[in-house]
Amino acid sequence: MTNQIPDWLKKLVAASKASLHNGSTACVDKTLEEGKLNTVCHSARCPNRGECFSKGETTIMILGDICTRGCKFCAVNKAKPGPVDLEEPAKIAQAVKQMNIKYVVLTSPTRDDLPDGGAAHFAQVITKIKELNYGVKVEPLIPDFQGRADSLKTVLAAKPSVLAHNIETVPDLYSRVRIGADYGRSLALIKKSKELAPDIFTKSGIMLGLGETDAQLKQTMKDLAAHGCDLLTLGQYLAPSNAHNLVKRYPLPQEYKEWEAYGLSIGFKAIAAGPLVRSSYKAGELYSKAIGLSCCG
Repeated sequence: MTNQIPDWLKKLVAASKASLHNGSTACVDKTLEEGKLNTVCHSARCPNRGECFSKGETTIMILGDICTRGCKFCAVNKAKPGPVDLEEPAKIAQAVKQMNIKYVVLTSPTRDDLPDGGAAHFAQVITKIKELNYGVKVEPLIPDFQGRADSLKTVLAAKPSVLAHNIETVPDLYSRVRIGADYGRSLALIKKSKELAPDIFTKSGIMLGLGETDAQLKQTMKDLAAHGCDLLTLGQYLAPSNAHNLVKRYPLPQEYKEWEAYGLSIGFKAIAAGPLVRSSYKAGELYSKAIGLSCCG
């Protein structure tokens, strides 16, 4: 068990952070601040945000920054959330236009306090973005909505380009990592999404280094592929604090290449895998790869 980041990973982080010092990052930062918008790019201190901003991509957190669950890997605040901001869809759509963003990932804390889990708000934000920004692609990264099919239908009806839901880890670790979540329920959500909207790509993400074995990881990848998951991200888990799940291992870059090759061999259309990869990393690029395969493969 270790939270000591190895030197090779520190060098990767430093190199990635160098991209923060560019005009695109400053412009996006200013717009987000002026609009009082939440973004996991900043709250998670993501080292990739400079690269993503420069490519016209960003991830915006909707429905506040307070979660109703208590996952042990996540730094999002846990408490009673405030009311939904009804002006948020219009504010986000305007910010996307101002920032000249071409691919938007929308995420949220889990809102079990809302009857639909926040699905209608997701749909409203997607719709407003598309109304004001012709050609912009939107990828909602949704919670599990406690398994409500109607909530999933609501989001899909807004016609996102990708429907994302993170499985996060292998099933044997759920009891200590994903409090309140259910592995089977998450798989069922991905399967249902593909059944309801076959033309919308499905996507998931897995954090590595929490104590999973190679065999467990590959089985989880198999489970996702078998349930209709098209796109996948694999990245290193980093503990927000000593009060969170501790890092058990730092897989080497070569291991990510091997897992990526394995994933493609079992049917995923595109995979982003590497120590610094996060669920929204190169989201537009993954989508483009999937589109290419769908058109040509």
